[in-house]
Amino acid sequence: MNLWPYALCVWMIAGAWGIAGPAAAQEPPRADYYVYVGAESEDLLHRIRFGPAGAVLDRTIPVGEIAVETEGPHGLNISPDGRFLFMTTGHGVPDGKLWKFHAGPDTLVGDPILLGQFPATLDLTPDGLYAFVANFNLHGEMVPSSVSVVYTPDMIEVERIETCTMPHGARIDAAGNFLYSACMMDDQVVEIDTRSFAVSRRFSVAVDHEGALPAEPPPGGGHGHAGNAGASAGHTPPTCSPTWVVPTGNGHSLLVACNRGDRILEIDRESWSLARTFRTGRGPYNLALTPDDAVLVATLKQGAGVQFFDMETGRTLAVARSSTTVTHGVVTSPDGRYAFVSVEGVGAEPGKVDIFDLADFSRVAEVEVGQQAGGIVFWKMVDSTGHGGGRAAQPTGTVMLSSSQEK
Repeated sequence: MNLWPYALCVWMIAGAWGIAGPAAAQEPPRADYYVYVGAESEDLLHRIRFGPAGAVLDRTIPVGEIAVETEGPHGLNISPDGRFLFMTTGHGVPDGKLWKFHAGPDTLVGDPILLGQFPATLDLTPDGLYAFVANFNLHGEMVPSSVSVVYTPDMIEVERIETCTMPHGARIDAAGNFLYSACMMDDQVVEIDTRSFAVSRRFSVAVDHEGALPAEPPPGGGHGHAGNAGASAGHTPPTCSPTWVVPTGNGHSLLVACNRGDRILEIDRESWSLARTFRTGRGPYNLALTPDDAVLVATLKQGAGVQFFDMETGRTLAVARSSTTVTHGVVTSPDGRYAFVSVEGVGAEPGKVDIFDLADFSRVAEVEVGQQAGGIVFWKMVDSTGHGGGRAAQPTGTVMLSSSQEK
C-alpha cells in the first residue's frame, strides 16, 4: 500500500515527546529497495519491493518441510556479498534448523541443518564464512542455552557455546571480532570472541546493577548480575529482560533494548561500563542504526510503535504508530533514508511491513504479509536505471529475527 499522498500521524517532539503533529509527505524514492520478512505463524517468507511506484509484495516463498507442524521462520540474514539468504526455523523434531537459500531465485542451496532448541536470531562474520545463531530455547526449562557456530560453505555446526538463559539477538561488530547476544532471563549481555569461539566478557544490565561480570559463571551454573553474581539459575525475575544488542558502526558502543525496563542502555566497549540510558515507550524490542550512527530506531513491541533517537544528543526525535499491533523487527536502508519495520498483528490478523521515511519519521508505505511477521533483513538497493546498489552496511535481521526477535 502506497501512502505517499497522505500526511500520517507522527508524534513529533517539541521539548518532550508525545506531542502529536502531522508530517508532510516526502519525495518518493529514486531507487528500489528489497527486504525479506518471515511470517512465523504461516511458514512463509516474503520479499518486499519499495520504490518510486510504492511498496508491493514482490514474492512469497513457502518454507518448511514438516506438513503437520508450523516450523516458524524466525531469524533472517543475508551474506555480505548478497548471494545467500539464511533463515532459522524455531520448531522441528523437536529443535529448529538453519536454512540457506540463493537470494533472488529463493531456492534452497542444500538441506537445512539441526541446531539447538529454538534457533532464533543469527548474524554472519564479514567474510560470510561463519553464522552465529542464538538458540533461544523458548519452550524449554529455565536453564542456560547456547549460541551455535556454523561454517556456512558446508553448512556444518562446528561449535555450540553455552551462554545464558534464553539468549536472544546476535550481532557481530563491524570488525568481525566479537559477537554480542542478550540474555532475556539473566539480565546480561554476552560477548563471544569469533576467533576462539569462547565467551570473552559479560555485562549485567539489571536495573541498579549495571556493570562487568566474570566471563565464566560461578560454580553451579549461576548467571547472576553484578550485585548478585552468585545467584543460581533458579532465577530472580529480570528487571531489564534484554531482547536486542547492536554494536555501533564506529565500534565504540553497544546498544541494548530492555524490553521489561522500557529503556535502552549504551555500553562503552572500551571501559566496559554503562555510558548512557535512553528512556523509551513501552517494550523496546529490536534496534537498528543508520549506517552513519546518527539515528537509532527502536521497535516498541508492547507499545505498537517505533521510536527514533538522535544518537549525538540521546534525545527522542519522534514516536510513530505502527499500522497494527505487536511491533517486531527493524532494518534501515544502506543510504540511511528508510526504516523497514515488521509488525506481527494478533490472532488471525495479517502481519505488516511498515516503511518509515527517516527525514520526517512518517510512515510512507505498508505491505500486508502473512501472520506474525517477525524476522526482517535488507537484501539490496537498485537505482532507477536498474543498476545494483549495496546491502545494508549495519547489522540486520530479526530480528532479525532478528530479529528479531523474535519472541
